[in-house]
Amino acid sequence: MWVYDKKLEYPINISKTDPKMAQAILTQYGGPNGELAASLRYLSQRYTMPNNMGKALLTDIGTEELAHLEMVATMIYQLTQFADPEDYKEADVSGYYSIWDKGIHPDSAGGVPFTASYINTMGKDTIADLQEDLAAEAKARATYENLLDLTNEPELVGPLSFLREREIVHFQRFGELLDNLEFDKNIRKQYFIKKPRIDSLY
Repeated sequence: MWVYDKKLEYPINISKTDPKMAQAILTQYGGPNGELAASLRYLSQRYTMPNNMGKALLTDIGTEELAHLEMVATMIYQLTQFADPEDYKEADVSGYYSIWDKGIHPDSAGGVPFTASYINTMGKDTIADLQEDLAAEAKARATYENLLDLTNEPELVGPLSFLREREIVHFQRFGELLDNLEFDKNIRKQYFIKKPRIDSLY
């Protein structure tokens, strides 16, 4: 169903070897706020969206997150492709090298492997899903801002800034979809359930 244009969404040409920065960027590959978690979350949630607008948006953004995953992997690869064991020792990331060599493994920067617990999909409660998605995009944006704080290299600043901007756009699109669904009577009905009186609980 997808047409794959075999080029990166944004050009990446990193000439500097920097395993420490590669480890930091790894968190956007397999970390809790990373691109793998986002793509799987949205591509899972799309099935229970109540209208075509929601299904299309989750499909589009989930697919774009896969393109972002490709960008993140490319940055990690280019930062380490010419590294030797001494570079890893000097950067104090020899633990990663000892397990994966130069392989790109879905971990966080702290070495925690990717887990499906990062993915949330609540079925018919699409409002809960979209609020989760808004939070996910805000956290991804904040993570890219943190990564930008760690580098002044123009070859890294460009793609990291591009990815940050895309998180902002996704946040806006999810907000628009949430507004659209909250005005839908059927969705409001499931979301605004009459709450029991507090004194009736005791």
